Amino acid sequence: MADLFLSNLTLSHFRSHLRSAIAVDARPVAIHGNNGAGKTNILEAISLLSPGRGLRRASAQDMTRRPEALGWKVNALINGPNGVAEIDITSEQGVARQVRIDGKPVAQTALSRIVRVLWLIPSMDRLWIEGADGRRRFLDRVTLSFLPDHADISLSYEKAMRERNRLLKDMVREPSWYAALEARLAETGIAIHHNRLRALQALTVAQEMTATAFPVATLALECDMPDNVEAMRVALSDNRIRDMSAGRTLIGPHRADLIGSYAEKGIPARDCSTGEQKALLVSLILANARAVAADFGAPPLLLLDEIAAHLDAYRRAALYDEISALGAQAWMTGTESGLFEAMDARAQSLTVTEVSGVSSVLSAH
Repeated sequence: MADLFLSNLTLSHFRSHLRSAIAVDARPVAIHGNNGAGKTNILEAISLLSPGRGLRRASAQDMTRRPEALGWKVNALINGPNGVAEIDITSEQGVARQVRIDGKPVAQTALSRIVRVLWLIPSMDRLWIEGADGRRRFLDRVTLSFLPDHADISLSYEKAMRERNRLLKDMVREPSWYAALEARLAETGIAIHHNRLRALQALTVAQEMTATAFPVATLALECDMPDNVEAMRVALSDNRIRDMSAGRTLIGPHRADLIGSYAEKGIPARDCSTGEQKALLVSLILANARAVAADFGAPPLLLLDEIAAHLDAYRRAALYDEISALGAQAWMTGTESGLFEAMDARAQSLTVTEVSGVSSVLSAH
């Protein structure tokens, strides 16, 4: 399996980083510093190397450094199976970000040809107890890691649904206004559903084929919708009156939910302890990484923010062992360097400080 790693990262006017230049090798990267120093901002910048809105789902304007608000730039060198690629992501004064690969403008989806990025951040710790929309986003990120076209399909579905919902709220009853929209909803909705099922199958296989110190999660997709395009189109047509009363579309993949359970104990993930829920999440991210490595031919970049939270020393050491076995460049943050002692020479260290609102990366070794 080929190596894939980020060797150079430069942030300009990005969040708290006025200018930070980072040079590392292929080993995992342990980033430590006080709360608010700018550690997570580094991970957020790396997450933009993947299609979508990044790990905070922030707008381009929100990422610009204040008070200047001049716009920002992220430059990265990716060493992958096909050589070195230079990625530039820029936003000028809050305008939607622009992507270039080796100097050529490209769509965000083109990033998936160069690199795959997975992340686990503290807000995801509530995955099993929050609303279904959070679990759908999680599942769609997993799906996107295997199927980059999933993003465009989802955007097409959401646009058609917004237009149909507008007709429903305006109490439009003329069938001809709905036909084309429902045909597009049916085609893209079934594609989304099938893509999600493929992703869940890949996760299941990856969990079953590897011995791990983390608990195995049993996953299921709960979605009350037809399983073929024509049946979906008919269901949307037949459901117009009920949808009109609700003012929104009531069937489709936007109503799905990801159901998880702790396989060994046979209990729903939502009923597990905080530590068990975290361990299940780590297990899924590692399974996702193994499956992507097999599919893509190289392991993904892993972004693990405050990863030591809710993990005891044994599971921290087990996590580091699994990252090393996978051969992935994991970017991990924590408030203390001691949290990463079990990595020893297998990892390199960055220290991040903040003075007067400006973050600085002090060292790498």
